[in-house]
Amino acid sequence: MTSRRSRSRQPASSRINDDQIIDLVSKLQQLLPEMNTQRRSDKVSATKVLQETCNYMRSLHREVDDLSKRLSELLDSSDQAQADVIRSLLMHH
Repeated sequence: MTSRRSRSRQPASSRINDDQIIDLVSKLQQLLPEMNTQRRSDKVSATKVLQETCNYMRSLHREVDDLSKRLSELLDSSDQAQADVIRSLLMHH
């Protein structure tokens, strides 16, 4: 109930309407590899899109962690000159 009361105090210009939510969920669905392959005519609930978004973000986070660990291992096993080159390349991107 508290959230309803706080929402009702927001100015009308900052409120998001149902059409905007539908549009944003649709755009989000297009960004998800697993859901983007589905036919456009297939209806998917907003809840499902949000769940899949969370799963995908967790997956990306794990991938980043894994790549960071592998990069650290690579830098540790490289000589100082190679490590410096790799670090400089990474800083430019």
